[in-house]
This record gives sequence, structure tokens and C-alpha cells, in this order.
Amino acid sequence: MSLSTRFLPALALAAVLAGPAWAAKDDPAASLARITQGRVAGTPQRCISLFQGSNTQIVDKTTIAYRVGNTWYVNQLKSGASSLDDDDILVTRTFGSQLCEMDSVDLIDRYTCGYRGFVILGPFVPYAPPRKAP
Repeated sequence: MSLSTRFLPALALAAVLAGPAWAAKDDPAASLARITQGRVAGTPQRCISLFQGSNTQIVDKTTIAYRVGNTWYVNQLKSGASSLDDDDILVTRTFGSQLCEMDSVDLIDRYTCGYRGFVILGPFVPYAPPRKAP
């Protein structure tokens, strides 16, 4: 039995498990709808606290969503959006405990670890669960 014949079944299994290379990523509109579903938009805020931050999600080339506690804050970027990719690692340098409008976020390629550019944040629109009636 040749070496290539022994690894052929493993290679075929890996290809099936990985899924098709041409499969589309989540539709940005669907991702944003999933984040905001059942939530109520609030007044845009200039800054958010990072103490309770638990999740960050790149929605599309112009939008990043930050989860703080029970609220998602959706940020429409002011600039640099052409550089943003959902395979980027977001590196934020803050001067305190808050992330604010006009702060910059560096983009690092997940695979090569190379610097890809930066984006400038816009205002943060909170999406919180609706308040329960007393």
C-alpha cells in the first residue's frame, strides 16, 4: 500500500468536514439582525465601558458590534472601513476603562499576524432587551 493511498481517506474526510471552500460567509444584514433581534435601539453614546465587555463581532466592512453586559453596542465606523475584514484581530489601545468615538482600532491579519491598517470608531448605538412592565 503506497503512502498516498493510506492518506487518501483521511484527506477526503478532512475535505468533507471543512466544507466547501466557496461557501459564503454569513450575510452581514442577517448577522446584524441576529444581534439586534428582540432588542430596542437606544440613544447613540460617545463611549462604552470595557469592564463588562464580553464579545466583539465584526459585522461587515463598516460595522463592529460590542457586547457589554446584556447590551450590544453597534458601531458604524467613521473611517478605515475598506480595510476591515472578519478575519481580522481587533487591537484596541485605550487610555482608561472606556472605548470612545474617534478611538482607533488596529487590524491584525489572523493568519499572517501582519498589520493590515486601522479603523476609526463612530458613535455606539445600544441595543438592549426591552424593559419589562412593572
